Formats: sequence, structure tokens, C-alpha cells
Amino acid sequence: MERLTEREREVLTLIARGMCNSEIAGELYLSQATVKTHVARVLRKMELRDRTQAVVAAYDLGIVRPRSVDPSSELLLAWA
Repeated sequence: MERLTEREREVLTLIARGMCNSEIAGELYLSQATVKTHVARVLRKMELRDRTQAVVAAYDLGIVRPRSVDPSSELLLAWA
């Protein structure tokens, strides 16, 4: 695996937080085309198939951590 640049790590972090390309572009003050290029490079360098694998890798590598959920919140998970 090639080393990610600082910007690519930022993009990976924002992907793992669930942001789409347009949201990442706004957060980092980049064009959507530039974000798309960074995403493609992250996937290539990490030998990943898609954004879902990128999220899993970010958690596995400790780049992001799960947020704690307030037990008193109204969050409901339904499993079909």
C-alpha cells in the first residue's frame, strides 16, 4: 500500500464520517472534481474496491473511531 498524503487522509476521514463528494468539497474548499480525484487515489493506493471498503479500512486503521451514542437519545435501529 502506498502512503496516503495528508489531504488523502483528510478525504478518507470524511468518507468514513459518511460525507459525499459535494460535502467533502465544501468542507475542504475543493472542487468536486478534485475530491473525486482524491477519492480515486485513496481507493487505488489502499487497493480498495469502493467507499464502503474505505470506511471499514479507516476504522480498522484507527483513523476514525465510532461515536458514542447517548442511551437517552431517540435512536432506534430496526432489523427486518
